[in-house]
Amino acid sequence: MIRIIAKPTDTPGDNSTGMVMHELQRRGAEYALLDPDAVEPLHCDIAGDLIWVCGMKQDSAQFEILNVLALANRVVNTPDAIATCASKARTSALLMRHGVPTPETIFTSSRSAADAFVRRVGRGVYKPLYGFDGNGIFPFERMDELGSPPWYLQEYVDNDRDYRVFVIDGEARGAIVRQSDTFAHNIHQGGTGRPVEIDPAMADIAGNAARAIGIDYCGVDLLEKDGEYTVLEVNGTPNWHCMGVPIPAYLAEFLIERHRDYTRG
Repeated sequence: MIRIIAKPTDTPGDNSTGMVMHELQRRGAEYALLDPDAVEPLHCDIAGDLIWVCGMKQDSAQFEILNVLALANRVVNTPDAIATCASKARTSALLMRHGVPTPETIFTSSRSAADAFVRRVGRGVYKPLYGFDGNGIFPFERMDELGSPPWYLQEYVDNDRDYRVFVIDGEARGAIVRQSDTFAHNIHQGGTGRPVEIDPAMADIAGNAARAIGIDYCGVDLLEKDGEYTVLEVNGTPNWHCMGVPIPAYLAEFLIERHRDYTRG
């Protein structure tokens, strides 16, 4: 069976979980919703299933439940991949280790190191280490604009848009360009999105980012820098706003395939 952990932020007009459930139903796949808060994982009989995490609360208890369930089930995305995407520092480390272009970044509690970084790049971007939906991100030029350490800081890349590329099994399947009149282009921060064609460079860097993280599917956020793309972050439980391709259908097919592979051993 495919068990589904629904995205907590789903709304009637933007129901990511429901869209994929509809596609699973159309294909005759057996599925059921799974509420992690209702599971006692040490003694439950959930085993041999595929568990799809469309989304989850920012909750350590739910994450540990998922970790335990992953011992006897195939989880998409894996708890490790979700945790990696939740941590901007770990994501940056993996991108850098695998040679995936990303803005110059520092993660430190040292004021002198942070100050040297700011003086070198001229203008930086502060991001909460575990933030989501563009919350808490802002540009800065002076250390006195920052709060208490530790600090996750990136160089500021001048732009008027960014790109979200949806990747499934290492392949870029859909993309949007996001724009706004403010610093953050995230749709949850008031940005607007429209579908764009995936050019070869976009597909290459997005696929490489997903492979660096080791994730089944994701949303890779890109900026253009000096005529090339650079990876801002990788989202392990992405929405698919405004995509011009049927991402829910692609995801349903992927889940059915992964479930088939898992149950065959």
